[in-house]
Amino acid sequence: MTDADDILDSRYSWLRLLVTLAIATAANVGIWAVVLVLPSIEAEFGAGRAEASMPYTLTMIGFAVGNLLIGQVVDRFGVTRALWGAVAMSVLAYWLATLAWGIWSLSLVHLLLGLGTAVGFGPLMADISHWFMRRRGIAVGLVASGNYLSGAIWPTLLADMLADSSWREVYLTLALITVVAVIPLSLLLQRRVPISAQNKAEAASSLNARSTGLSPRALMILLGLAGIGCCVAMSMPQVHIVAYCVGLGYGPAVGAEMLSLMLLGGVVSRVLSGMLADRLGGVKILLIGSVLQCIALFLYLPYDGMVPLYVVSLVFGLSQGGIVPSYALVVREYMPAREAGARVGFVMMLTILGMALGGWMSGWIYDLTGSYFWAFLNGIGWNLLNISIIVMLAIRSRPGQPGTAVA
Repeated sequence: MTDADDILDSRYSWLRLLVTLAIATAANVGIWAVVLVLPSIEAEFGAGRAEASMPYTLTMIGFAVGNLLIGQVVDRFGVTRALWGAVAMSVLAYWLATLAWGIWSLSLVHLLLGLGTAVGFGPLMADISHWFMRRRGIAVGLVASGNYLSGAIWPTLLADMLADSSWREVYLTLALITVVAVIPLSLLLQRRVPISAQNKAEAASSLNARSTGLSPRALMILLGLAGIGCCVAMSMPQVHIVAYCVGLGYGPAVGAEMLSLMLLGGVVSRVLSGMLADRLGGVKILLIGSVLQCIALFLYLPYDGMVPLYVVSLVFGLSQGGIVPSYALVVREYMPAREAGARVGFVMMLTILGMALGGWMSGWIYDLTGSYFWAFLNGIGWNLLNISIIVMLAIRSRPGQPGTAVA
């Protein structure tokens, strides 16, 4: 096919979307494995909660930087080569983690694991955005769902394995799974968007451009700050729900189930948000998701019973799942399409740094206070910062002049 009308939103585009979703589900397991094994690491190395959270924090820092760097690789060399390099980094990291002799050596290895795992998030969202125009919102939302599908599926499966073996054996299994699942599927993504389709997308972006009256750099900084705020808040339940349940006496298996339920709710939220974004736009969906997440965080304060926590975790997942992919949509609505990989990568990097900061900060607050109550309040405060920025962008948003999106 050479005509742009036969490519954008085509049958091939949807097939590519399914393959990309499968890759994302396999590639993202690295950021969830460390959440599951956090209690085991804490016990083996005699670490405090904040110190035991450092492998997760370093994973997310690597994940953040990887979204920026690998996004640039995708822009230049295509997504298949980026996937090959990322898989190599992930496998090496899993193996080195099994050789770790202390919490800090393990944390440094997780920096490399996060860097490799990053290919399954922002870079894949940027790549799939080139293949859709009318249904870009749902396409990006579905690919972003791979991150949550990974978190919903793998912790439950690996929890049983962890009960019968060590976390080191779990990591070696994940290395094998990553190679077997990602490399063959990556070969199906070697095709790149033809120039004619790129030109059509550029022209459409120009006609449908929106503006906030801010320079691209200022808008990027504001989106990044908003991303940090929402993800510091988001990280509290996602990173610490297993440890929280252990502290309440419910055990890690219950925590893993709550995490899976939370992330399955996030999948539903991302799909629905993507569908609505095709009608309402990324900024409005981002604001709706941010407000709902803040409300859900408040619900954790009065409830710590097992059944209420299952319910609140599901509500939290349904509330916040559409937030992060909405940042990618906002970038595509207000920024040049030809720089999608780098620009989406930059914003994703800052959202993920928010997750890293929040994961560590919650553990630090727990160590200071002996309770997660103040950690939840801290998350709510950051969430309010996020909401204030998005409200300002929504107020300033207006139709741009033709050419704005590609200038």
